[in-house]
Amino acid sequence: MISQRLPPSSRLYGLSESAIRGVIATAQALELGRADEADRHIVGVLALYPRHAEVLRLLAGIQSLRGETSEAIATMRQAVALRPDDALYHNTLGTALLADNDYDAAIASLTRACELDPKLALAWYNLGLVLMRCVRIDEAAAALRRAVALSPERIGARTMLADMLKAQNRIDEANAEYRRVLAARPFDGMAWWGLANMKTLRFADSEVEALTRALKHPQASEDDLIAMGFALAKALDERNRYADSLNELARANSIARRRQGWSAAAYSAQVDALLDAFTPSPPTSSTLGAEAIFIVSLPRSGSTLIEQILASHSQVDGGGELADLPLVLTEESKRRGRPLAQWAKDASAEDWRRLGLRYLERTAHWREKRPRFTDKLPGNWLYVGAIRAMLPEARIVVGRRDPLETCFSCYRQHLANNEYTRTFADLASAWRDFDRASKHWHGLHPTRVYENSYEHLVSEPEAAIRDLLAFCGLDFEPACLEFHKTVREVHTPSAAQVREPLRRDTARSPLYGALLDPLRAELGLPAFSTIAPAA
Repeated sequence: MISQRLPPSSRLYGLSESAIRGVIATAQALELGRADEADRHIVGVLALYPRHAEVLRLLAGIQSLRGETSEAIATMRQAVALRPDDALYHNTLGTALLADNDYDAAIASLTRACELDPKLALAWYNLGLVLMRCVRIDEAAAALRRAVALSPERIGARTMLADMLKAQNRIDEANAEYRRVLAARPFDGMAWWGLANMKTLRFADSEVEALTRALKHPQASEDDLIAMGFALAKALDERNRYADSLNELARANSIARRRQGWSAAAYSAQVDALLDAFTPSPPTSSTLGAEAIFIVSLPRSGSTLIEQILASHSQVDGGGELADLPLVLTEESKRRGRPLAQWAKDASAEDWRRLGLRYLERTAHWREKRPRFTDKLPGNWLYVGAIRAMLPEARIVVGRRDPLETCFSCYRQHLANNEYTRTFADLASAWRDFDRASKHWHGLHPTRVYENSYEHLVSEPEAAIRDLLAFCGLDFEPACLEFHKTVREVHTPSAAQVREPLRRDTARSPLYGALLDPLRAELGLPAFSTIAPAA
């Protein structure tokens, strides 16, 4: 029976009573991050109402939760076409576009949501999130403050504000904000992780007990459980309970892995296609790019340290993890209707020059105070060939670190959109892809691609920093040796570390000993028991 009580403006209008119950149950499951449960509730409703806007919106939510971003976007576009003036629908489309890293389109959708309903705190929060990803910090802060003002209980916005305070090195304020969140929502995963990831903070025993209880809270979503798992693992590591810490990491990563799979074979094929597409290098006639210094790497390889050193130079501004290069390439791929690897060999020298100018236009903000800037989005190692074609005068610094330390550090870190970090096998496969690609690019472009060894930087900092500056065409400045004194915002997990003098005790794998032999085996390294002790 169709519900007779709802006005035509209601999002549930046109649904039967039983379908409404299914929709409500689906929404509740989505709120808790339970994709399988949500799917069970929606499947029957979808069969009866395949063109109902609210049913489609919830289906898109399930698809997004599972990492099916293209499907979620297509579903939401259908829903928005049915309710074009509904702010919540533009908000959901915006979050799907954000998950697909289409930041420009996400900003447009979320801005439209805010225009349609200026009191929709959720839209302001999501807008702040995507602006943060685009390193548009002032705009992000304004949107997040708007979200908090509209909805003080909007916990996600408060947590993001705490993250921003931490990036500004306002540690005491960030600490207080995280704890305010936990006072209201003691199982908030991102607040626990924000505290744990401060590096300078160590949880008290009472806090570890509270965190352990929070992991059993019935209202904790899967996102909360994942983040709290990483936070507890760090606390256990600090107490030298290494086996227990690994168990917590395995539990948190398994939840994330179950929700969003990752194919090592497909990823390797993508790397193969990009290497082939840019070998030999495409034709170029421009001299663009001297302003840009790209820092590429796997996460947790010292890229933030490299940027902090360079941003301590009087000629360089530190841009952070800019999304502009992949956005420019995505724009062109959409225009051509083919992925980058398929159209790269067809592009002319003028095409590459046009794309280079587009990138420089998008990043002009970072040259307002200093003539040069860094772009340290780690995943840009995939696009070194495109960088060389678009911006032939740019410098590209590849951050390299011991493979065991790199992979283990990725496994221990709550990293968004890096699904290869969930298992040792996937981490080792991703490392091999990065290793062969970076060696290939360096061999193909030895004067423009520089491999920076984290271990060399730590053991011989002055020599390594002088070499780095020389490669970038920069004169040596003493401030680069005292990079920890440079005042700037840092929006990565290494923010606290780069504000301290260089440390040589960052290796964690020796402490875990043979517990990491499964990872060593995946990387083709000898077992811990066969490694000769240091003299």
